[in-house]
This record gives sequence, C-alpha cells and structure tokens, in this order.
Amino acid sequence: MGKQRREEILRRVQRHGYVSVSQLAQDYQVDGSTIRRDLATMAELGVIARSHGGATLPGEPAEIPYEVKVGKNVAQKRAIARAVAEIVPHGSSLLIDSGSTTLEVAQALRGHREMTVITNDLRVAAEVANQGDVRLIVPGGEVLPAVYTLASERSVDLIREFHVDYAVLAADAVDTQGITNTNSNEVSMKRAMVRAADEVLVVADSSKFGHTALVRITGFDDVDLVVTDDGLDADRAAAYPVQIRRVHPEPALQPPQTVPQEQAPRTVMEPAVVPTGARVPTNPQSAAE
Repeated sequence: MGKQRREEILRRVQRHGYVSVSQLAQDYQVDGSTIRRDLATMAELGVIARSHGGATLPGEPAEIPYEVKVGKNVAQKRAIARAVAEIVPHGSSLLIDSGSTTLEVAQALRGHREMTVITNDLRVAAEVANQGDVRLIVPGGEVLPAVYTLASERSVDLIREFHVDYAVLAADAVDTQGITNTNSNEVSMKRAMVRAADEVLVVADSSKFGHTALVRITGFDDVDLVVTDDGLDADRAAAYPVQIRRVHPEPALQPPQTVPQEQAPRTVMEPAVVPTGARVPTNPQSAAE
C-alpha cells in the first residue's frame, strides 16, 4: 500500500509540479506523519525534492524572494500596469497571476467598476479587497515559500471551471518560443489560467526577454498580447511571433491614486463554483437572475 501510494504521489508531483502534505494526507486518509515519511523516502531516492509543507520536482532553482522582485524595475512595471489598465474595460472578469508586475496591474485597476478578479496571489488579493465594486475570488491553497503564491491541485481544478475575459500572466523569462518559469510549482495554475481566458495578456519587463527558465508555460499561439517596456527595442521585439506593446517608463511614475467609490469595499470573499464553459458573472446579483 505504501509503495503504491508513493508511486501515485510521484505521478502527482510530475503532473502538477507541487504537492502538499496536508492535501495528500486528506486524499489518502492517512496521518500527515505518514505522508512526510513517504516524501522523505522519495527524496532519498532523488525522485522528488522536499519543500515547505510538501514536495516539488528535483532540481528546482531557488525562488527569488518577493521582497527582491518587488524592488526591481519599478518604473517599468508601473508603466506596463497602466497600459494593461487602459486595455481592460470596466465590467471585465480577470484571472490575475502571482507576481510583482501583476501586483502593479491590480493597483492600476483601481477605479475600474463592476470587475470580477480571481487570483492566487495574496498581495494581489489584499490590494483588490481594498477596492470598491470588485468581486474577489481566491481559490486557496498553501502559500509557497519566499513568495505570496497560493498553490494546490484543487485550486487548479477550480480555475479550470472558470471562463473569464482576460488572464493577466506574469513570466520569469520570455524567449522566441514562449514564456517560461523558474520552478514548476505554479505551472499547472498558469496553464489553467491561459485556457480559462478569452484573451491572454503577458506582462514582463524588458529584462525578462532573451532568457529561458526551467519550465515552459505556454507558446505564443495562446498569447494575445505581451506588454513590456521600451528597454526591448523594436528590432528585438520583431523577432517574437506575437504582438508586443512597448511602453515608456517614467522614472517618477507613482501608483495610481485610489478613486473614491460609492460602494464600500467587500469585507467577505465570495466563494463561487462556475460550471465549465460558463462565464464568471461580473455582478454577483446577475448569478441569481
């Protein structure tokens, strides 16, 4: 029984990139200590790597701490975020990926009305929760170390049930084949976001271009627009088989000011399960009509 369970756990790690002790214990109806022993055995064999609260594929590079990411290329990220805010109309439904650039996007969307935002990033969720007239959905999961990303297999399954207008996707690296990530923990979530959206917007500052990270998320066939800064010159941008919008960062660019709202911010996150293929309503009342 233990050998069969470990084989199944390995398949789950290979499929999802990350598994948590608590979810495995619940799924297999065993104590957490049993799962930890399983993972220790598998780690000794070299087929998985232990991580905070779970396991990943072996050879995962260290995640750059969020505090480091958020302080880099700030003007570029804010210019990118404002460009996305100009693209996304009021009343839209969005999946917002985890990352420092996507946090800037969440801040730039202040003042947009009748929005639905689904995110796996705690800081993005906190930013959106303080905005009025926004429906916020957080799928849940365990927080990955060094970042503020929530990850679990069940949250990925929930994302697959949504149908939204836009997915705003971050990237650790962008090459001419598509976008890649430094680790596999978030791969399943990112891919599910791509499939759930009518339009996929990739946000990445120019320092991310011309590099390839460990895990490929998607090719450009699934991407509608890449928004970056003009540190990527026109000649280099032309080498990428996707529409790229280059924006000029202003050194003194500050986050947008909060627009006064008539409606008070939500204090309770509303759960939602949407049948496959059904669009997420941007107004909670519309679901009942």
